[in-house]
Amino acid sequence: MSIPVALATPLAERTYISALDLFRVGIGPSSSHTVGPLRAARAFVDALAADGMLAQVDRIECVLFGSLGSTGVGHGTPGAVLAGLAGHDVETVTRDDVARVTADADNGMLTLRGEHRIHLENGWLRFAPRELKPRHPNALTLTALIADGETLRADTYYSVGGGFVEHDGDDPAALARAASPSVPYPFATMVELLALCHERQFTIAGLAAANEEAIRGEAETRIRLAAVAEAMNACIDAGLSESGVLPGSLLVTRRAAKMAERLRGLDAAPTRDTSLEWLQAYAIAVNEENAAGGRVVTAPTNGAAGIIPAVMRHALDVIPEAAADPAHAQEEFLLVAGAIGALIKSNASISGAEAGCQGEVGSAASMAAAGFAHLLGGSNEQVENAAEIAMEHSLGLTCDPVAGLVQLPCIERNAIGAGKAVAAARLAMNGDGTHRISFDTVVETMRQTGLDMSSKYKETSEGGLAVNVVEC
Repeated sequence: MSIPVALATPLAERTYISALDLFRVGIGPSSSHTVGPLRAARAFVDALAADGMLAQVDRIECVLFGSLGSTGVGHGTPGAVLAGLAGHDVETVTRDDVARVTADADNGMLTLRGEHRIHLENGWLRFAPRELKPRHPNALTLTALIADGETLRADTYYSVGGGFVEHDGDDPAALARAASPSVPYPFATMVELLALCHERQFTIAGLAAANEEAIRGEAETRIRLAAVAEAMNACIDAGLSESGVLPGSLLVTRRAAKMAERLRGLDAAPTRDTSLEWLQAYAIAVNEENAAGGRVVTAPTNGAAGIIPAVMRHALDVIPEAAADPAHAQEEFLLVAGAIGALIKSNASISGAEAGCQGEVGSAASMAAAGFAHLLGGSNEQVENAAEIAMEHSLGLTCDPVAGLVQLPCIERNAIGAGKAVAAARLAMNGDGTHRISFDTVVETMRQTGLDMSSKYKETSEGGLAVNVVEC
C-alpha cells in the first residue's frame, strides 16, 4: 500500500500547468539563465514601448543577482539579456542572432526592440552574486534612464526555472490562478490524479489529453505536441552530426557524433544490442547542442533537456508498439511526462538554483520514467511507481557546473539520468504498482532537501566539482 504525504491544496488555489508550458522551444545553454532572462528583458522593453517611453531611453543598466550573478557568464546570460532588449523572441531567436547583438554591444551600441538605438556604456551590466533577493535566487533588475540620469523605469524579474519568469510586485499565486486555464480534471497531487483516473477509467495520458484538449481543442493540441516532439528529435539529430569543441574555457570536445558513428558500425553485427548506448548518445547529443547555444526544448529545463528526448527516441527503438505508431507514442509520452512534471513544479521545484540538480535532472528522469512505463503498457500505478523510483534515486543531487558552464558534469549527467529513467520504468514493470514510498512523498522530500541544501550546490559553482576540477 502506497503511503502518501499530506500535500492537500485548497481547490481555489489549484492551478493547471500544461504540458505545452513545460515543453517550450528555446535556446541553450540554460532555461533559467538564458531563456528566462531573455524573456524578462523582452518584457521590459515591451513595457517601455507600451507606455510610450521607449524613445526617451538614453541608457540601460542591468544587475544580475544571486545565481545569475554567479554563473551568468558561463550560462550565456549577458547575451540573452541583450537579445531580449533587442526585441528577439525566445521561440525564434538563433545563436547567430545573439552573436550579432553581442557584437553590436561590444562596440557600445544596442537597438532596443529593433526600433531605438542607444549607446551602451561600460558597466551597463553588474554581477551581484552575493546579493540575494528573498523571492528567488535567480533575480535581475533592469533600469532605463533618460539623458540626465533620471530613472525612467526599473523592474526586477525572477527566472524561476524552466524558462518561467515572474515580476516583482506581482502575487505569484494570483498570477498563476489568473493564467491557469479551466480544465475538466484538475489535480494537485498524484493521489488525486490516480483517483481521477480510477473514477473516470482514464490512463494518465488520457486524462492529460482531456485537459489539454479542453484548453485549445484536440487538433491544435496534437499539432503542438507533434511540434515539440519534432523539435526534440531535430535536436538529437543535430547533435549526432556536429563535431568540434564546445564554446567556453573548458574546451570540451563534442563526442555524440563519434559515438553515433561507432554504434552504426556495431549495429552491422546482428547479435549486438546497442540500444542503451544509443540512449546515451541521444542524451549527450541534445546537451551538447544546448551547451553550444543551439535550439532545444525545455524538458523541463535546458540543463536536463537531453533526458526526455533520449528516452522518447529510445522507446521508438525498443518498443515495437511505439515504433508502429510513433506519432501517437510520442504524443502519449509527452502527455504523461507533462503531468508528472506539473506535479513536481507545483509541489517542489524544477529550478537548479532552488533545489540543485535533483530539481532538474531528477525531475526529467522522473518524467521520462513515467512516459516510458506508459509506453511499455504499464498501469497508472506502475507509471507512478516508475516516476517515484527515478526521483527517489535522484534525491540530494547537486548542481555544481564546472566554470559555470552547462557542460561538466551536466552533459554526462543527462546520459546517466536517461539510463536511470529507463531502469526505473523497467523495475516498476516488474511489480504490480504496489510500493511503500509514494510519488507525493518523494516530491515533498525533494522540496525539503532543496531547502536544506547549501547554496554552494545550487547552480552557483561555489562547491563540489566546480571547485575541485582544475580548469585547463
